[in-house]
Amino acid sequence: MCGLYPFAAGTGSPIVGVPLGQNLISGATVGCDPISWFRRANLIANPSAFVLGLPGLGKSTVVRRMALGLAGYGVLPLVLGDLKPDYLDLITAMGGDVLPLGRGRGHLNVLDPGESTSAARRLTGRAREEVLADAHGRRLTTVSALLTIARTAPPSDREEAILDRALRVLDDRTVDRGAVPVLGDLVEVLRSAPADVRQVALDRGDIDRYRAVTEGLEASLVALVEGGRFGRIFAAPTTAPMRRDRPVAFDVSAIGDGETDLQAAVLLACWSTGFGAINVAHALADAGLEPRRHYFVVLDELWRALRAGRGIVDRVDALTRLNRQRGVGMAMVSHTMSDLLALPSEEDRMKARGFVERAGMVICGGLPSAEIPMLTSAVGMSRAERDLVTSWTTPPSWDSAVGDATTPPGQGKFLIKVGGRPGIPVQVTLTSVEGSLNDTNKKWRAVDPATLRGADSPDGVEVAPAARIDLDAITNPVESVQAMDLVAREQSARSMPDYDAETASLAASSEVST
Repeated sequence: MCGLYPFAAGTGSPIVGVPLGQNLISGATVGCDPISWFRRANLIANPSAFVLGLPGLGKSTVVRRMALGLAGYGVLPLVLGDLKPDYLDLITAMGGDVLPLGRGRGHLNVLDPGESTSAARRLTGRAREEVLADAHGRRLTTVSALLTIARTAPPSDREEAILDRALRVLDDRTVDRGAVPVLGDLVEVLRSAPADVRQVALDRGDIDRYRAVTEGLEASLVALVEGGRFGRIFAAPTTAPMRRDRPVAFDVSAIGDGETDLQAAVLLACWSTGFGAINVAHALADAGLEPRRHYFVVLDELWRALRAGRGIVDRVDALTRLNRQRGVGMAMVSHTMSDLLALPSEEDRMKARGFVERAGMVICGGLPSAEIPMLTSAVGMSRAERDLVTSWTTPPSWDSAVGDATTPPGQGKFLIKVGGRPGIPVQVTLTSVEGSLNDTNKKWRAVDPATLRGADSPDGVEVAPAARIDLDAITNPVESVQAMDLVAREQSARSMPDYDAETASLAASSEVST
């Protein structure tokens, strides 16, 4: 045995959990998902997975396979902010709710207590108080987070006390009417200067002093509801409420990458809404009023979320530390360690690195060699494992027979790492049904060539041969690019040998010589 040591890679393949793929060494089926490995197999101490890999190699595909398989075990997938989007087709096919958010697409009322109000009516005693307290705290925290992003600075202690008291006054005013308050109602409470709010504002009985103390807070809240940097996304009642008993995906893909503050604000609001629903579900299950539900929370494109604004890293840090207590499994997806370590402050970088270190399992796709030192500082890897992961970044070759690139060597290949144990290399292969739900390049495929010719060009128009095209005479930029492409193709075709003719010639010469 000593002569066989050290083993390069490979170990027994667990078959507990979602059938993820085939072991690249043994050929055995590998079952893997963070919830099954935590609950049923006790293979990991934390029901979470961190997925790393270069774009196009199948990171989202692995997570979708887990979400789909876990749904078969009764686990509800929650995509609390799909930025690309990658999960909407899957959630729709599973009968779940896709909730669009963005300018002109949908509203999310951060003061909406969601299902906590109806749940509180079914609960009694301490359980009821805890549900209402969680809803109040969640709404207060979300409003404070929005103000922090909008101001680039957190509200002061006095302002948070004013917000807290104003929110309680608002609830007292609306509870009898059964209405759901919005941020505009909170502004009206501040302007009406109720005695409870004036007390925490420390105005000493002077209304002018109260106005001066609350002016900045009122201005910031007005900016949230009057179409400022965040538009009116948070100004109106929630367009499509989240339901806790079905798969859910918040579609935030309409928010552009340039609107980082808006992305951060919407993601925080989505996470608050999602975990509020999870808390209600657990409270009702604890009281024996509903069956116990488990959730699989997906945080894809995590690097974009972390860079979206202040407060995001702390929020994710809190979630990753408490997901076991909250009874949720979690999958975090990012491209590389460099994305996590490119945050502006050292404190945020250390917290982001902790996401990988604390994850129950790390699933590595193809990564460049420059990433390996950063990755191995968080996850131990043997030399064979490092070489395997870097080999999956080899670019695809060119198939001259079909005139297209072959499948990338690393596509669908992943190494599952749990602590210092030998990694499990697995090949994920999609079923035909999954293939129809995993097309992340659909916007590239749905291009009609007639569209590229320009809106003014009639369908079916005959394109002039390249030899007769005068590039200098074309003024339309789109038509110019099309013409250059046509010229290049014809020149390439003329420079290529006629293989059929050459083959026939060789065959004829062979017959003559014979």
